[in-house]
Amino acid sequence: MSSSPANISLKDLIEYLARALVDHPDEVSVSEVAGEQTVVLELKVAKDDLGKVIGKQGRTVKAMRALLSAASAKLRKRADLEILE
Repeated sequence: MSSSPANISLKDLIEYLARALVDHPDEVSVSEVAGEQTVVLELKVAKDDLGKVIGKQGRTVKAMRALLSAASAKLRKRADLEILE
C-alpha cells in the first residue's frame, strides 16, 4: 500500500487492519460486494485468527466497523463489514 492516504480504498483499509491483528496474515482476504448504495466488505481469516479479529465481546470488530464507517462517510458511501467463517 504505497499510495497516498486519499487513494486508499475501503478494502485496503480493512485488509491492512486485519493483517496487523492476525498470526497468519497471508490467509487474510477481503472481497468487495458492491450494491446500489452500499458496499459490503467480506473479511476471511484463518480459523485460528477469528477470535483475534472479533476481539473480546466483539470490541475489535466493532472498532474496525467504526473506522470503516468514518472512512466511507468521507467517501460519501455506506459500507458494511462481514466476517466470514
